[in-house]
Amino acid sequence: MNLSSRTIAILIALLVGGVLSTFAWVAPTLDFQQAALAMGITVAACFLLVYLSFEALLFREINNIYAGLENIKRKEFRRLSNKFLFRPEPLKRMRDEILDMAERKEREIEELKRLQALRREFLADVSHELKTPIFAAQGFLHTVLDGDMDDDFLRQKFLTKAATSLDTLDALVQDLVTISQLEKGVVRMRKQRFNLAELVREIFEQLEQKAAQRHVVLQLFPPTLHTEPLLVVADRNRIRQVLINLIDNAIKYGKEGGHVVVSLVEAQKVVRVAVRDDGAGIPKQHQNRIFERFYRIDKSRSRDSGGSGLGLAISKHIVEAHKSVIRVRSEVGVGTTLEFKLPKPRPAKEAPEVSAPEA
Repeated sequence: MNLSSRTIAILIALLVGGVLSTFAWVAPTLDFQQAALAMGITVAACFLLVYLSFEALLFREINNIYAGLENIKRKEFRRLSNKFLFRPEPLKRMRDEILDMAERKEREIEELKRLQALRREFLADVSHELKTPIFAAQGFLHTVLDGDMDDDFLRQKFLTKAATSLDTLDALVQDLVTISQLEKGVVRMRKQRFNLAELVREIFEQLEQKAAQRHVVLQLFPPTLHTEPLLVVADRNRIRQVLINLIDNAIKYGKEGGHVVVSLVEAQKVVRVAVRDDGAGIPKQHQNRIFERFYRIDKSRSRDSGGSGLGLAISKHIVEAHKSVIRVRSEVGVGTTLEFKLPKPRPAKEAPEVSAPEA
C-alpha cells in the first residue's frame, strides 16, 4: 500500500490522540466536552509534530541523495530544495525528477554518441580527401627531384600534374573553411538586387563546355527569361556558387545526351528556383543525407568523378542563410529536382504627384 507522509502522520496522530483522549475521558476529573477538546488539541499537536519530524527526516535523506547529483543538476537541485519541504509525497516528487533527469541525460548521451560517430566519420573523410592530392603531388615532385627524367617535356608534364593536385588541395581547404564559417554564422550575406535570369545565363556559358562533353542540353525556363529580367534580393556571389554546384551536379549525374532545366517561377513575393535533370535519380534512403559533408551515394566514386562531397553542404548553408530551404525531389530512373526560394524586391512606393505652383 502506497501511503503518503501526510496520511501516515494523520493515522499516527489519530491513534495517539485517541488513546490519550480515551484515557482523559475515562478519568473522573474531565467531562465529555473537556475530553473532546483535549482529543482535538492532542490530535492537532501530534499531527504537526509527527508530520514535521517525518518530513524533516525524509528531507535530510533527500538532501544526501541530491548531494551526489549536485554537480550535474545544480540549478534543479536548488529549485527542488525550496519546494520539497512541507509538500506532500516528496519521495514521489524526487523519483519523478530523477527519472526525468535520467531520461534527459540518456538522450544527451545518445546525441553525444551520434556526434562522436559523425566526428570520426568526418575526420576519416577529411583525411582521405586530403591524402589523395597530397600523395599525388608528392609523387610527381619526388620523381622530378630524383632527376630520373631528362626529358623537359615529361618534367613539365609532371610539374603540371603536381600543380593540379595542389590546386585541388587548395580548393578542398577553401571549401572546408567556407563551410566552417557558414556553420558558425561568420559569413554575412551581402544582399542586393540583381537579375537572376542573367546570372543563370552566365553560368550556362561557364559550364557549356562541360555540358557539351556529355552532350547535355542546358535550358532556361520559361524561355521568355532569355530577354526579360527577373529581379531578386540576395547575395549574388553566394547564389552563383549555389547554382554552379547544382547545375554542375545535374550535368555530372544526369543522363548523357539528356537535358538540365533551370526553372525560375515567380510567385507573389518569391521566385522558386529549381534545377532538374533526367538522370538515374536518388533512392529515398539517400535523399535526406545528400547535404551532409563528404556524403556520396556511390562510395566507389573517386574524387575526380564524384567531387569532394562539400558542394551540396555549402549550398544548403547558403540557402538557409537567405531564410530559405533547399529541397530535393527525386525518383529512381526519372531524375532529380533541387529547388529553393529567393525573395523578390519590394515594389517601390510611387511618389505622390506634386502640382506646379500657379503663376
